[in-house]
Amino acid sequence: MPHVALVGYGRFGRALGTLLEAVGVEHRALDPVADIPEPLRAGSVHELLEGAELVVVAVPVPQMRDVLSALKPHLRPEHLVLDVGSVKVKPVEALTEVLGARVPWVGTHPLFGPLSLAMAERPMRVVLCPNPLHPEAAPRARRFYEGLGCEVIEQTPEGHDRVMARTHALTFFVAKGMVDSGAAADVPFAPASFKALSRTIETVRADAGHLFNAIQQENPFATEARGRLLAALQGIHRDLQAAPSMEEPKASSVAAPGLEPAAPAPREPREHIDALDRELVELLARREELARRQRRAQVSGNEPARTEALLAVRRAWARELGVDAQEVEAIFRAVLGSGLR
Repeated sequence: MPHVALVGYGRFGRALGTLLEAVGVEHRALDPVADIPEPLRAGSVHELLEGAELVVVAVPVPQMRDVLSALKPHLRPEHLVLDVGSVKVKPVEALTEVLGARVPWVGTHPLFGPLSLAMAERPMRVVLCPNPLHPEAAPRARRFYEGLGCEVIEQTPEGHDRVMARTHALTFFVAKGMVDSGAAADVPFAPASFKALSRTIETVRADAGHLFNAIQQENPFATEARGRLLAALQGIHRDLQAAPSMEEPKASSVAAPGLEPAAPAPREPREHIDALDRELVELLARREELARRQRRAQVSGNEPARTEALLAVRRAWARELGVDAQEVEAIFRAVLGSGLR
């Protein structure tokens, strides 16, 4: 794995640095306003780039052009510059105009953030936009991300931004609307359909404002996507207002996709069990990764006492849910004994 220079040490830059450290990739970081740990802090651009092969620019999209211009005099043809912005058309335009054919570069978008990295969620996926000015740059970027354990998807900048406008931008748009309208306020009970939105809502609440603004304002296709969504919602609202009361005879209802007679039949219990077992295996994989991180950071201590305290908490959880506490303890003893401690 190449030595990496991180330009920008905000929420994502710091999280990426944690991932680099976890897989043993040597790296340094430069950010005039961030608190960077001493061993990783570079005092200048020259010091940052000394010995580096990859330069990851992890700054807000509106700052991209200025940062690239400041880096340009210090970059050499053997460097590979990657951006990690949530949109791709504008960053790729900046990379083309500032670096052009002089220094290899690739536009990339890691589809994971600080929260998913902290929780060891898998798979980690990255969108990579090949650069025709530097055909060798995309394979180098792919090797780097695959070395971090990522799945790589190649796409054009326009294709990426169109998909993100219909997914990432709309998800944040809807979630922020729910937050601002008070619909996402804490409630004593909620249906499963609402709980499915809760994590997205919490992400929007916690996220930095520049990310929300970037995915809405820097994506050239986001305005159109929001407009189509709003038009669809307004149409549904009008239909509901015009629909007869359910108390009236022969009342009609507004059609909801997936609720028609032709909708798929519910899955059999065996299928649900298989799906849950798959989730359990995925959770064990995430637990193993988090356990490895904990072992690296943990000082030696009274391990048997920690284990017994952990098991006591798991037994209490089992009793709260009406599950046999001794069976749950046996499962966790097996998990701890397997190295997922």
